[in-house]
Amino acid sequence: MTGEEAALRAAAARLCTRFPELPPEVVTDALRAAHARFEGRPIRDFVPLLVERAAAAALMTAHVPA
Repeated sequence: MTGEEAALRAAAARLCTRFPELPPEVVTDALRAAHARFEGRPIRDFVPLLVERAAAAALMTAHVPA
Protein backbone atom coordinates (compact mmCIF):
# COMPACT_ATOMS: atom_id res chain seq x y z
CA MET A 1 0.00 0.00 0.00
CA THR A 2 1.33 3.41 -0.93
CA GLY A 3 1.35 6.40 1.36
CA GLU A 4 -1.42 7.96 -0.71
CA GLU A 5 -3.61 4.85 -0.37
CA ALA A 6 -3.05 4.78 3.38
CA ALA A 7 -3.92 8.47 3.65
CA LEU A 8 -7.10 7.95 1.64
CA ARG A 9 -8.15 5.05 3.88
CA ALA A 10 -7.58 7.26 6.91
CA ALA A 11 -9.62 10.01 5.23
CA ALA A 12 -12.44 7.52 4.65
CA ALA A 13 -12.42 6.58 8.32
CA ARG A 14 -12.52 10.24 9.39
CA LEU A 15 -15.37 11.02 7.01
CA CYS A 16 -17.36 8.00 8.18
CA THR A 17 -16.97 9.31 11.72
CA ARG A 18 -17.90 12.83 10.66
CA PHE A 19 -20.96 11.65 8.71
CA PRO A 20 -22.26 8.69 10.76
CA GLU A 21 -25.73 9.04 9.27
CA LEU A 22 -24.41 8.10 5.82
CA PRO A 23 -23.65 4.58 4.67
CA PRO A 24 -19.90 3.95 4.25
CA GLU A 25 -20.51 3.30 0.53
CA VAL A 26 -21.72 6.89 0.08
CA VAL A 27 -18.56 8.20 1.74
CA THR A 28 -16.39 5.91 -0.39
CA ASP A 29 -18.18 7.02 -3.56
CA ALA A 30 -17.59 10.68 -2.68
CA LEU A 31 -13.90 9.98 -2.05
CA ARG A 32 -13.57 8.11 -5.35
CA ALA A 33 -15.26 10.91 -7.28
CA ALA A 34 -13.01 13.52 -5.67
CA HIS A 35 -9.92 11.37 -6.24
CA ALA A 36 -10.75 10.97 -9.93
CA ARG A 37 -10.32 14.72 -10.35
CA PHE A 38 -6.63 14.35 -9.55
CA GLU A 39 -5.93 11.37 -11.80
CA GLY A 40 -2.74 11.84 -13.78
CA ARG A 41 -1.59 14.89 -11.87
CA PRO A 42 2.16 14.72 -11.32
CA ILE A 43 2.41 16.20 -7.84
CA ARG A 44 0.74 13.82 -5.37
CA ASP A 45 1.82 15.18 -1.97
CA PHE A 46 -1.43 16.96 -1.14
CA VAL A 47 -3.88 14.80 -3.09
CA PRO A 48 -5.28 12.95 -0.05
CA LEU A 49 -5.94 16.21 1.78
CA LEU A 50 -7.57 17.80 -1.26
CA VAL A 51 -9.64 14.68 -1.89
CA GLU A 52 -10.85 14.59 1.72
CA ARG A 53 -11.85 18.25 1.63
CA ALA A 54 -13.66 17.89 -1.70
CA ALA A 55 -15.48 14.76 -0.54
CA ALA A 56 -16.52 16.39 2.74
CA ALA A 57 -17.88 19.40 0.87
CA ALA A 58 -19.81 17.15 -1.50
CA LEU A 59 -21.22 15.10 1.38
CA MET A 60 -22.26 18.22 3.28
CA THR A 61 -24.09 19.77 0.33
CA ALA A 62 -25.63 16.57 -1.02
CA HIS A 63 -26.89 15.24 2.32
CA VAL A 64 -28.11 18.26 4.22
CA PRO A 65 -31.03 17.20 6.44
CA ALA A 66 -34.32 18.78 5.43
